[in-house]
Amino acid sequence: QVQLVESGGGLVQPGGSLTLSCAASGRTFSTYVMGWFRQAPGKEREFVAGISRGGRDTRYADSLKGRLTISRDNAKNTVYLQMNSLIPEDTAVYYCAASQYVFISDKAAGFGSWGQGTQVTVSP
Repeated sequence: QVQLVESGGGLVQPGGSLTLSCAASGRTFSTYVMGWFRQAPGKEREFVAGISRGGRDTRYADSLKGRLTISRDNAKNTVYLQMNSLIPEDTAVYYCAASQYVFISDKAAGFGSWGQGTQVTVSP
């Protein structure tokens, strides 16, 4: 399995931007589809975005399209999530995840490795 460590979370004002990073250990990072999920208090974990192994294909939650960009740098074993026009409803713990499927799943069950999460709080 791949080990994942997220960073970049924090407190941001509404309308602001934030970029999350997820560093992966091991030499097989490029063989994993990568995804971002989030979980707000009292809510289920939900899919945010995913990216194919080579980075050419991406997938976003319909409700978040246009405000997010997922990208990856396989040379650096890192996946990123750029978030713009943040709103208070984006407040959640954001998790990075790795999948051995060949397609980009939007289900948590499709991802076998998870990071510890990074808190994002959107508040004035």
